[in-house]
Amino acid sequence: MNGVLLSQTGKIGRPELKYISVPEATSTHQPISHYRIIEALLETLSFRHIQVIREEYAVSPDGMKMFGILDLEYGMTGVNFSIGIRNANDKSMRLAMTVGYRVLVCDNMAFHGDFMPVLHKHTKNLDLVELVSIGVDKVQRNFVPLQHQIEQWMCRPIEDEQAKLIIYAAFVEGQLLMSRQLLPAVHRCFFNPEHEVFRAKTFWSLSNAFTSSFKELKPISQFKVMAKLGPFLEDKSRLLPIT
Repeated sequence: MNGVLLSQTGKIGRPELKYISVPEATSTHQPISHYRIIEALLETLSFRHIQVIREEYAVSPDGMKMFGILDLEYGMTGVNFSIGIRNANDKSMRLAMTVGYRVLVCDNMAFHGDFMPVLHKHTKNLDLVELVSIGVDKVQRNFVPLQHQIEQWMCRPIEDEQAKLIIYAAFVEGQLLMSRQLLPAVHRCFFNPEHEVFRAKTFWSLSNAFTSSFKELKPISQFKVMAKLGPFLEDKSRLLPIT
């Protein structure tokens, strides 16, 4: 799945960020151009041969706050990681990035990912290039365990009865605390997947069956249950016999 950006004011392109004015700095606070932040991030990703395949941005009505999503091509077929980013030049929040397989950024301050490599105040001596460079280094290091888990799940076969028990635990036993109305969709996506890549009965295919069915939910509800899904499936994976 891709990162999700929700905005009440509408989305804009990266070039439009260039024309948003930046307030004067003070002795303790250094506002930073939204456009300059994104350019520094894109340049740093490029140096590390990480390709951005989609990007979206939104700003508050006064231009002081910026929110963005960048989907990345990271060498895994069928899997995209995303970076969520936000900035505020009115001292209302820190410059921050969140990264992961499931990322949500919203102008109501919802900001979710698997880990947060950057969270920094707009201090007078803030070095943007260094901050972003260190942040992207953390991104690459933290991608390794995420990528390893996904690869393990792709190679982990699962029997039909095992899959049914996990789906039963999620909905009937209520371990995911979500509507049972999605149960048929999860069952269908696992046992009759639309895409060839998920026809093999693996733990990754089961994970995709859940995430595909969640697309029927509104974005905020979708990401709330996504946050529960990872730990739930990790727990079930540990309980399965190794074949």
